[in-house]
Amino acid sequence: MAVAIIRILNNSPTMKFIIGDVLIIIFILFITRLPQSFSTTEAIQPSLTRLDSKRLSPSVQESAAKAVLGRLLPTHLLSFHFKIVSKDVCGGQGCFLIENYDGPTENGPEILIKGTTAVEIASGLHWYIKYFCGAHVSWDKTGGVQLASVPKPGSLPLVKDGGVLIQRPVPWNYYQNVVTSSYSYVWWDWERWEKEIDWMALQGINLPLAFSGQEAIWQKVFMGFNISMEDLNDFFGGPAFLAWARMGNLHTWGGPLSKNWLKQQLVLQKKILSRMVELGMTPVLPSFSGNVPAALKTIFPTANITRLGDWNTVDGDPHWCCTYLLNPSDPLFVEIGEAFIKMQIKEYGDVTDIYNCDTFNENSPPTNDTIYISSLGAAVYKAMSNGDKDAVWLMQGWLFYSDSTFWKPPQMKALLHSVPVGKMIVLDLFADVKPIWATSSQFYGTPYVWCLLHNFGGNIEMYGTLDAISSGPVDARISKNSTMVGVGMCMEGIEQNPVVYELMSEMAFRKEKVQVLEWLKTYTHRRYGKSVQQIKEAWAILYHTVYNCTDGIADHNIDFIVKFPDWDPSINFGSRPSKLNSMHTFRLRTRSRRFSFQERSSDLPQAHLWYSTHEVVSALKLFLAAGNDLAGSLTYRYDLVDLTRQVMSKLANQVYLDAINAFRRKDVKALNIHSQKFIQLIKDIDVLLASDDNFLLGTWLESAKLLAENPSEMRQFKPLLDFDWNAAEVIFILCDSMNGMLERK
Repeated sequence: MAVAIIRILNNSPTMKFIIGDVLIIIFILFITRLPQSFSTTEAIQPSLTRLDSKRLSPSVQESAAKAVLGRLLPTHLLSFHFKIVSKDVCGGQGCFLIENYDGPTENGPEILIKGTTAVEIASGLHWYIKYFCGAHVSWDKTGGVQLASVPKPGSLPLVKDGGVLIQRPVPWNYYQNVVTSSYSYVWWDWERWEKEIDWMALQGINLPLAFSGQEAIWQKVFMGFNISMEDLNDFFGGPAFLAWARMGNLHTWGGPLSKNWLKQQLVLQKKILSRMVELGMTPVLPSFSGNVPAALKTIFPTANITRLGDWNTVDGDPHWCCTYLLNPSDPLFVEIGEAFIKMQIKEYGDVTDIYNCDTFNENSPPTNDTIYISSLGAAVYKAMSNGDKDAVWLMQGWLFYSDSTFWKPPQMKALLHSVPVGKMIVLDLFADVKPIWATSSQFYGTPYVWCLLHNFGGNIEMYGTLDAISSGPVDARISKNSTMVGVGMCMEGIEQNPVVYELMSEMAFRKEKVQVLEWLKTYTHRRYGKSVQQIKEAWAILYHTVYNCTDGIADHNIDFIVKFPDWDPSINFGSRPSKLNSMHTFRLRTRSRRFSFQERSSDLPQAHLWYSTHEVVSALKLFLAAGNDLAGSLTYRYDLVDLTRQVMSKLANQVYLDAINAFRRKDVKALNIHSQKFIQLIKDIDVLLASDDNFLLGTWLESAKLLAENPSEMRQFKPLLDFDWNAAEVIFILCDSMNGMLERK
């Protein structure tokens, strides 16, 4: 067709003069529609160069890395020498080098570790103690460190001639989810944060989310728009619910935030950012997504502010739900967004150019018109760039999965192309299960980070997709026209399934796929400090069962013992709808809003199961048989308790269904037997978990109490801890269920 048009134009003397211009325009349009992947590296290179220029001096970073070593292995502080090197040494990439120290080693350094930043040096240290000393590092709550295998100073293993060079295949290693703050670290003090940042550095994380303390920044910004503290008390959620208040899902619930809390969290955030920057990390700060206090609508009556619908809050009560959103198309949006970015820079200094914003996360635009969507995206970015001219927008790609019926290719392109090339990075949040890059032509040329989501709601279900983790990032990076610029871990809750996060962290430094079974053999040796045959066999089973989920279902840990009684057998007997029925309906509505699940055609409740329970029981027996060889190992004890809990939970699921079937048969004796078994299993699991304080609720409660600095805060935090708010409702539901059963007997 194009050839025919050109022939017509050529036959017209008048048109010959403009044909050149027409072809140029067609060529330009064609080029702009080409995937931008060929220039992805070039597109983000200015940002990388600029961020490199912000880094602190080599001496500061070397000292920061040395401090990590001092906290991890204080006995070996003199055994290592650290040195910052330029990227030129690493072929233009981030890297670390491990070499034998060339110089006097008596009572001095034995190993030299070089890195392009302190993070790379810490990663090199971790790599060395893992693969040369057989050591292991995980969260304290998942067993902690195993360092007994590290030889004494003066006896450290030498590396091969020429040393070890490990390059990053992609520039960034991202960490955290916008809700991790509430699920995992809401009550953390600086001591716990320092441990976490050390863990990040050892894992090679160089792009961490840094969301703490933002309410203190918002207080200053909104007061500049005549919003009072009383108005903000109605806007901010309480400490444990800040993640959802920040996203506009609720307001007020659990609040208000005390002056002490606001001050305390701002001081904490400054310490967090200072340590991250010392280590050469690039923090990701929050930006304005449009969530505003209700009072802003009164102060600016002509502003385009709408009230959102209920997001699964208590009975849809407007006192808690239905927050207000300022439309990005309104000039006030840019004004507030700019003020917020500038206030952060004023408080924290020039620590980053990367800002997170998720205006459309579980909140679709009012129309699917692509021009409108593009204008909204441009306004969001303008608010950032007006505050920081070098701003880069980091956006969670969750919306393209959770609301795929709205975000079709034209709408995706409109949003992704609404900002300059290289000024947006998308987190392919659920790439371990539902990769969007593969179905969107590499996010239509937009740079993205391949992310592991893995955990929903901070649940501790044993679960993983090790094969996907070991190959997914490599497949994405080497795919045609790849725009991948990083890997990331975006779990909603941390401190669970340590094997998953150790493997995922390594993918930030691996160019080739990992042979998981072989890797697990070295992993178990490191984790427990020795090689035990039963443990090897047990982990081979776990790899093919628990840690090889391929069914694509997102919701895990829906075992019956951790759920409210939300299924009423009476629905099969034609009786009146009960409160249980309404609660069951509500739970399903909540679930469908958040995930796309595979529905099962069964009138019985279904717990997610993707493996053979018999095989996992065999793995547990092997674990138990290894007890004599691993006595005293905290990592072994954690894994043993966790695996036993997993097995007992799945057994409880079957016992529960046996009780339901007995009820349907009107077999009172069998119902009583199975009901008692179910209750006993709950008690047994409780006793089991009490044997390891890493599984105790008390650690969470105690951390909250320690963070309260006055009686007022103690009174505020206490209801959150004792669950008084929900106790009466749960008791009512339980009684309603039991009475219904007894009546039918």
